[in-house]
Amino acid sequence: MKALRSAVVKKLENWVARSSLVGNSTFFSVEQFPWATQLEANWLVIRKELEQVLEYVDELPNFQDISPRQRRIANDNRWKTYFFFAFGFKATKNCEKCPETTKLLEQIPDIKVAFFSILAPGKHIPEHRGKYIGVIRYHLGLMVPEPKTACRIRVNDEVAYWEEGKSLLFDDTFPHEVWNDTNGYRVVLFLDVVRPLRFPLSVVNSLACRLIAASAIIQDAKANHESWEKRFAEVVK
Repeated sequence: MKALRSAVVKKLENWVARSSLVGNSTFFSVEQFPWATQLEANWLVIRKELEQVLEYVDELPNFQDISPRQRRIANDNRWKTYFFFAFGFKATKNCEKCPETTKLLEQIPDIKVAFFSILAPGKHIPEHRGKYIGVIRYHLGLMVPEPKTACRIRVNDEVAYWEEGKSLLFDDTFPHEVWNDTNGYRVVLFLDVVRPLRFPLSVVNSLACRLIAASAIIQDAKANHESWEKRFAEVVK
């Protein structure tokens, strides 16, 4: 069964790659996604709300607390998260605490995942790859500590560096790895958005995203997040 599933995924990935309206490069241009320019123009607004969230950084959930299946790449307390959306789930209380960020996110077409990704000093995320080519990964630099070269991401064979107020878009099905070898927190606004595709793959991709939303991994993550939100609400009263 596992071999069959892998074969189906591989075939779908090849089909999606041929139908991509934005190409199949490792990194993508901001100009291909007009909404990214809007986020850049408002990055200080987003950062201001982030700063309020970071007052409670020790109370924020680790990535593996929300999605236990990520323990291979997140097994300590140095990758904190603050979710807004995830495949149809809206973290209502989190959104209420960051209203301007939420307004900006709700203007993005076909957004599937959105959260503040917070890496503590010294955090290393080992090489891994996304499981589905039908979405594109986006990072908006909100807090990027110095030195620049010590805070970086490698996607396939290319290394990139975050900049505050600037976007990075990439295909996360390529092997990628992250380092924060600094003494400060690195924070990005982390999004997954639907990859623009030609018909009929656009329809197939939409169906695939619905199946992902209904999957056990997403439903478990939703339940875990709702449980954390209730506890967090008591902390910030």
